[in-house]
Amino acid sequence: MQPLDPTYFGDIDPPQRLLMGPGPVNAHPRVLRAMAADLLGQFDPEMTGFMNQVMALYRPVFGTQNQWTMLIDGTARAAIEASLVSLVEPGDTVLVVNFGRFGLLLTEILNRLGAKIETVSAPWGEVVPLEAIAEAIERVGPKVVATVHGDTSTTMAQPLEGLGALCQAAGAYLYVDACATLGGMEIAADRWGVDIVTGGLQKCLGGPSGSGPITVSDRAATRIFARRHVEQGIRRADIVDGAGPRIPSNYFDLAMIMDYWSDKRLNHHTEATSMLYAARECARVALGEGLDARFARHRKAGAAMTAGARALGLTVYGDDAYRMTNVTGVYIPEGIDSEAVRTMMREHFEIEIGTAFGPLQGKIWRLGAMGYNAMKHKVLLTLGALEACLKAQGFSLPLGEAVPAALAAWEAA
Repeated sequence: MQPLDPTYFGDIDPPQRLLMGPGPVNAHPRVLRAMAADLLGQFDPEMTGFMNQVMALYRPVFGTQNQWTMLIDGTARAAIEASLVSLVEPGDTVLVVNFGRFGLLLTEILNRLGAKIETVSAPWGEVVPLEAIAEAIERVGPKVVATVHGDTSTTMAQPLEGLGALCQAAGAYLYVDACATLGGMEIAADRWGVDIVTGGLQKCLGGPSGSGPITVSDRAATRIFARRHVEQGIRRADIVDGAGPRIPSNYFDLAMIMDYWSDKRLNHHTEATSMLYAARECARVALGEGLDARFARHRKAGAAMTAGARALGLTVYGDDAYRMTNVTGVYIPEGIDSEAVRTMMREHFEIEIGTAFGPLQGKIWRLGAMGYNAMKHKVLLTLGALEACLKAQGFSLPLGEAVPAALAAWEAA
């Protein structure tokens, strides 16, 4: 067999697209530069020092003092699955707060874990009232309550103030998936009383997909360590198994992962070094900007995108009172070819906007402005391009109105 010519496929040289959909978004240049740093052995003192720095950097990002604040090697979904597989025991009743695709994802994962699933739901485009969650907690007596914070499928952000207190009063643990909002909207794990919060880098944190930041309360850690069963090949006298049922996943076993991130440095897996560098730099960028300033920038970007879309004559999807700051849904005008517009946006302007899932597929576009892309000029470029593409597809719209409306909204937000 002839060896394959190494130039057969050519160098990787992707187009410089502006990713203005629901995520991923363009990574911050500082994050990309950090990923190019030399690799280190996983127990090199420099490497374990970087791990400790990551833990310290992500505590303010999560709004917590939790010791167990670290990374899960894998995409945001890996952090979700690690949380649920380690916290939920077979037969546990779990109440899922469901208002979009990613609430349904929590249900999917929990079903595979053998949990008894109860749901409290809202129609897509709305959120679940706290009173309805309180009633459901009282009715079903869950061991765990699981919810998404911001669900990009519907562009809605579930209010979480007061939910932790309800869970603690009922003896339940609270899990929150904050993949789409971490670094762009406030996450207050301690104030909200959340036991586990997980995120991802590829949205408001302005990094690549592939690392899942996580924070675990001491209360949840106690439950997880009670299920610790260290694998045979790495057993040590200073790490004692728990009496609870073994966590059914080896890779996503939070008890062993926490021991890896602790001073014990249990050799559970090889840390994804370049992704750790990326996550570290994402947090440094966010904290260097200042979290309050960063949240304000995302509010301005979201308000500008929403105002600009309305000025184009588009109808904005969902409840304004609970809209995520970083993703705006707009209805696709009747008679307009959705994919033709997206193709024009991509081919003529190098801008990507998002489609939708499930009952919203083919009905809305999702316009994102988050992380490194939550900038005034990037919002204005997107709106200007969308105006041109809609006009080319025959949509009657007030020309030249979107950009001034967006600018005014940016300044007012």
